[in-house]
Amino acid sequence: MPDEPFMRRAIALAQAQLGRTAENPAVGCVLVKDGVVVGEGATGDGGRPHGEEVALAAAGSAARGATAYVTLEPCAHRSTGAASCSERLVAAGVARVVVAAADASAYAAGEGARRLRAAGVPVEEGLLGDAAAAALYGDYRPAARRGG
Repeated sequence: MPDEPFMRRAIALAQAQLGRTAENPAVGCVLVKDGVVVGEGATGDGGRPHGEEVALAAAGSAARGATAYVTLEPCAHRSTGAASCSERLVAAGVARVVVAAADASAYAAGEGARRLRAAGVPVEEGLLGDAAAAALYGDYRPAARRGG
């Protein structure tokens, strides 16, 4: 089954939250198992919960073995000390993660993808990255992206 339609859905979810998630970016996540969407979500108002958290909660146990389509690399650390999105995806048993855009923030910056891979979860990056960037950074720019 092609990945692009599911990533487009994740981007649409993120776009619907633009301007409502600062200081965090608007992130969309779609969980797909056997070609069927089992959970989806976007970053909540004010930046919490993260899109992956919303999608995982919606999917419940159906997340095990699913592919996660995420508009931004899952975080590796949380400023609150809560479990990161990369940890949550591993704990849920997702089989694969497809990421549209890398995150330059201190809470990801490649570490989220590394954590997933270290846990044996394949990560593919760059699918519709340009399209996702507009949804991700409409109201937020991590330090490495400011000014440009």
